[in-house]
Amino acid sequence: MYVILGATGHTGSIVADTLLAKNQKVRVVGRNKERLSRFVARGAEAFEADATDPNALSRAFGRAKAAYALLPPDMGSTDYRAHQDEITNAIVRAIETSGVTHVVALSSFGADKPEKTGPVAGLHVLEQRLAKIPKLNVLNVRAGYFMENTLPQVGIIKNFGMMAGPVSADLRLPMIATRDIGAAAAEALLKLDFSGQQTKELLGQRDITYLEAARIVGTAIGIPNLTYIQMPPEQVIQGMTQMGMSKSMAALIIEMADSLNNGHMRALEPRTAANTTPTSYEEFVKEVFVPAYKGQARSA
Repeated sequence: MYVILGATGHTGSIVADTLLAKNQKVRVVGRNKERLSRFVARGAEAFEADATDPNALSRAFGRAKAAYALLPPDMGSTDYRAHQDEITNAIVRAIETSGVTHVVALSSFGADKPEKTGPVAGLHVLEQRLAKIPKLNVLNVRAGYFMENTLPQVGIIKNFGMMAGPVSADLRLPMIATRDIGAAAAEALLKLDFSGQQTKELLGQRDITYLEAARIVGTAIGIPNLTYIQMPPEQVIQGMTQMGMSKSMAALIIEMADSLNNGHMRALEPRTAANTTPTSYEEFVKEVFVPAYKGQARSA
């Protein structure tokens, strides 16, 4: 039995779909049982639970041999780091009480650093806590910069005719499609060929800058001169909170952007065939960004 946290999310859904396609026994975990119904229709067992509830997660992990673990985001949390630690505590307790032997954990490049990386610092804590569980085999998938992080640019483009954010315009980022992360995590769960504490970076199809991303998006939506502007932190925070994000989360995103801009947060592995994934940003824009821009966004 495999347990999948965040099964209705971008990566968890891919993991669950892939395992089910291989006729594996799967228990999908999420906050809304209705949203899990599509997996049940394919033979999965649904388990409704809040990721911060250690008792519920302990039951969800029961009789499982392996799990896909992540920290589901709550962009409205008034103390986002404390929220992350609460989920980590619940996951660790669930693993300790259930006897799960293998875990693939969604982490991020930069998780080697204990601080000054915004929300990624919470993933550092997750990695450290999992490492202390006796006899647990863990593969920490340190993913690159999500291509989906560029989707909020839809509203910015429509309102201001440009892309904008806190990251330097010419900073090369290892952008990755979340579907590629899910595919890699599912492959690792099927093989279960990792032992001890291991990390694996996934760096996307190639490194690109936000300026390059703007040119790709502009070409796809018919605005060939679309550009990207780096904005002052205070303006970014104001914009994020107006969109419904908590001040706590907005401040952490600024911290992460600063960490990216100054090189504190960066990939450690050189790019190889093993950490390069197939989906290009051009493909992502065509299949995900453009439909979102046209109001036809896919569900997570």
